Amino acid sequence: MDADTRRAWVDIDLGALQHNARTMATRAGRPILPMVKADAYGLGAVAVARALEPLDVWGFGIAAVREGEELRAAGIRRPILVFTPLLPSEFGEVRRLGLTPTFGDAAAIRQWVESGGGAWHLAIDTGMNRAGVPWREVEAIADAVRAHPPEGAFTHFHSAEHNDGSLAGQQQRFRDALQLLAAPIPLLHAENSSGIERQSPSPWSFARPGVFLYGVGGDVGAAVAPRPVASLRARIVELRTIEDGDTVSYSATYRAVGRRRIATLACGYADGYRRAFSNRGVALVRGTRVPVAGVITMDMTMLDVSDVACDVGDVATLIGGDGDELLDVNDAARLAALSPYELLVGLRLRVPRRYTGGAA
Repeated sequence: MDADTRRAWVDIDLGALQHNARTMATRAGRPILPMVKADAYGLGAVAVARALEPLDVWGFGIAAVREGEELRAAGIRRPILVFTPLLPSEFGEVRRLGLTPTFGDAAAIRQWVESGGGAWHLAIDTGMNRAGVPWREVEAIADAVRAHPPEGAFTHFHSAEHNDGSLAGQQQRFRDALQLLAAPIPLLHAENSSGIERQSPSPWSFARPGVFLYGVGGDVGAAVAPRPVASLRARIVELRTIEDGDTVSYSATYRAVGRRRIATLACGYADGYRRAFSNRGVALVRGTRVPVAGVITMDMTMLDVSDVACDVGDVATLIGGDGDELLDVNDAARLAALSPYELLVGLRLRVPRRYTGGAA
């Protein structure tokens, strides 16, 4: 038993990650720009980027300058796009690191050019109403765009996972906005993971998969499905038998009916196993599903293991597979009424990571 597996840890299958990336690139029929923001959705941006770089990806997508600094320090040299709007005070650092900013208003474009310029991408809002120039208002920035042409332009789909026509509608708005700009823009991009799942091939220059890479996607009827990438595991550190009517954890929300056997895991919400799993979550112990008993605490989680033989030191799987059973990120998140995005990102809190299936 190594030091990283004495308590709780995350196993990350880089081979599955690479498989998912190839699936996205094949589906799109275009190069991909993997989104590695938020520490690659909690799984380690440097290790993920190093595993994906040999696949000839176009570049990487991030949300904060600090994320780009980490990738550059690790030797990542492909283009890195910063998709969150930046403050002028960040422009110097962006330029020093060779990052590519995205802008959606004329003032920011002018400030970028006046401060030294460099490659940039135009953000066009086609319905997300989060960042970028609204597609209805692109004529207001047309002069700035024509005077300082961007390397690329993009939009972001808000509901590509739904069969509601919004994907087609947003793409048409994007096309309309580009036509109004009447400016030569070499690179155009739009699709997130769900967008790539919904349409093939891509009509754009490259695609921007995110959560699919990390094992989330493949809704019922989807053309492609990802392989699981992340597994959260923890060791049983204590076992006890409780009597009828005894309670477990804070607020006594679990009350035993008859004699029950309770296992304590060295993993809690400080490790990313969210409090929302209290009395709702399921774990795998020796290939058997067992329920969470009581409220998840900061450092420990209790399971009702009355129906499975197990010992102190055994491994419980909170996300992932054990034997013939699989509890993937989607399944686990559904149990706790969480977004799988939230669940993945939370895994970067305290638990160490173990990488398998490829060079990290």
